[in-house]
Amino acid sequence: MDEEITIINEKTRNERIKNFFVKNKNLLLSIISIFIIIIISFFSYQAYKKGLRVSISDRYNSAVIEYEDKNKSEIVLKMKEIVLEKDSTYSPLALYFLIDNNLIDKKDTNNLFDVLINKTKLEKEIKNLIIYKKALFNADTSNEKELMDLLNPLINSNSVWKSHALYLAAEYFYSRKEKQKSKEFFNEILSLENANQDLIQKAQKRLNRDLSE
Repeated sequence: MDEEITIINEKTRNERIKNFFVKNKNLLLSIISIFIIIIISFFSYQAYKKGLRVSISDRYNSAVIEYEDKNKSEIVLKMKEIVLEKDSTYSPLALYFLIDNNLIDKKDTNNLFDVLINKTKLEKEIKNLIIYKKALFNADTSNEKELMDLLNPLINSNSVWKSHALYLAAEYFYSRKEKQKSKEFFNEILSLENANQDLIQKAQKRLNRDLSE
């Protein structure tokens, strides 16, 4: 008797499962199709990104070679285009190349810095490095507010570039003969736990030699 009940229950369960699939066939097929499309789209996008990265790399290397061969007519345009691609590796390299070879003016340089800082997906400390480089690039021509607006995101953080920002600020005020402000920034470097060791030595030397009064 128990065996017959078990058989009946099993048949009933199987029939319910069969009916469920029959009634919901279209829905299930749609779900499966969507799932397959998602998988295909994901791998297609990954392949596209990889291909795009290879293309950007080739364009960057080609532009460098053209520059070395003294064919500079298109180098600025090509490097600017690479920066605007917002690639985490080659966009910063392209901007640094333009800066190192003095190929663009200050306004264009700052605009491209802003593309990297505000529109490019970068690791946190890479972005902090670019912020520092922008401040360094502008230090000689900025007023106090402009420079501190650039440096404050680093100074008010725990970034590994904080001590570099403090040192730049300290030297900026020292060059303007604002010794008290300069001294405060140098002393802050000495109080940091993760300050760059070379900058600690330079800050201590500056304090002992020029700001000890």
